[in-house]
Amino acid sequence: MRILTTLYYYRPHYSGLTVYTERLARRLVARGHQVTILTSRYDPSLPRLERLDGLAIHRLTVGLKLSKGVIMPSMPYWATRLAASHDIVHLHVPQLDAAPMALTARLLGKPAVLTYHCDLRLPASPVNWLANHTSRLADRISAAAANIVVTNTRDYAESSPLLRRFLHKLVVISPPVEVEPVEQALVAEMRARLDVRPGQRLIGMAARLATEKGAEVLALAMSRVLERFPAARVLYVGQYQDVLGEEEYGRRLQPLLQSLGDHWKFLGVLPSDEMAAFYRLCEVTVLPSLNSTESFGMVQVESMLCGTPVVASDLPGVREPTAVTGMGLVVPPAEPAALAAGIIRILDQPEAYRGNPRAAARYEPEHVAEAYETLFQSLLIGRALGEKE
Repeated sequence: MRILTTLYYYRPHYSGLTVYTERLARRLVARGHQVTILTSRYDPSLPRLERLDGLAIHRLTVGLKLSKGVIMPSMPYWATRLAASHDIVHLHVPQLDAAPMALTARLLGKPAVLTYHCDLRLPASPVNWLANHTSRLADRISAAAANIVVTNTRDYAESSPLLRRFLHKLVVISPPVEVEPVEQALVAEMRARLDVRPGQRLIGMAARLATEKGAEVLALAMSRVLERFPAARVLYVGQYQDVLGEEEYGRRLQPLLQSLGDHWKFLGVLPSDEMAAFYRLCEVTVLPSLNSTESFGMVQVESMLCGTPVVASDLPGVREPTAVTGMGLVVPPAEPAALAAGIIRILDQPEAYRGNPRAAARYEPEHVAEAYETLFQSLLIGRALGEKE
C-alpha cells in the first residue's frame, strides 16, 4: 500500500503525536508499505524533501503561525498531488489542514483515516480563542469527511464532545509504545553522572514543558513529598527551553522551579537508550496532565515497560494504563496534595504497584501497525467492491 500521512510537525520536533506517527510509519515500512509524510517546514533549516528510515518526508513552507498551529499556503497543491498517487490518506489531528485534505481524499475517491489524538484546549488568550474555535470546526469537518476515525481508547472517545458524535465510525487502536533494551551499566553510569546519592528517592517526569502537562502541580506537590523524603529529587526529561507556543508559560514557572534548588533537575531530550535508563533509575514517574489535551500519555506505558510504577491524572484515556497493568494509581488533576499523597504511597509501598508489565504488550508498535494495516486493507477492499457494483 501507498500511505500518505499528514501532521503539523514531524522529526526533529519532539511530541507524543510526532513519536506516535514516527513509530507507526517505521513499522508500516518494515511491513512492506510505502509511507510518505507531508508536514511543515517549521524550521527553515530543515530540508524540503528528505528520505529517512525508509520514509519520504515532504516539508512545506510555513506562511503563518496560529498559536501552536501553522498555515502552509502550498498545502492544497501538494495534498491533491500526493493524495492522487497514494492508496490511503492518513490524517493526524489536531491539524487545520486535515479538513481540506479529508475532503480532497473524498473527491479523489481515496479512503481517509483520521487518527484523533486529543481535543485541543489552549490557554486563554485572544489568539488561542481563535485557534481553539478554528481547530474544533476543522476537526468536525475532518471527522465527517473521513471514512474511519481512530482513537486510543473508548474511554476518551465517550468523553470527547467531538468524538461522541462519531462513535458510529470509531475504531479503537492502542498507541504504539516501545522502550529500548538497556544494560545495567548504563543505568549505573547515569546514576553516577547525576550524582544520585544513597537514600535519595527519584521521581521522574517525561514531557515537554507545556501548559497542559502540569509540571507546576508536581513542583507544588514537592513540599509535601520533601516532608516525608527530604532527599527526594525530580528528574525531568523533555524539551524545557524554547518550547513552541509555551515560552511565556516556561518563564512564569521558573521562579517556582528555582525555589526547589537541587530537588528539581532538567535532563533535556534523551536518546532512546538513555530514556530506558531514566525510567529504570526512577522509583516512580508522574503524569500530572491537566485537561483533555492529554488523551493517553504514552510515557506512562514506557515507564511501566521498564518496571517503574506511575501516578497519573484521573482523566479519560489517561487513566486506562494503570487500570490495565495495575502498575500505579490515578489522582485528581490539578491537586498538588493528591499528587504528593500518590507519590508518597508508591514510594512507601513499591511492591504493591509492581502489577503486570506484560499487560503493556498490547501497545507494542508491531501490533499497532498490524491493526492499522488490517484497517487500511479493509477500506481498500470495500472501495474495490464498490467500484465493481
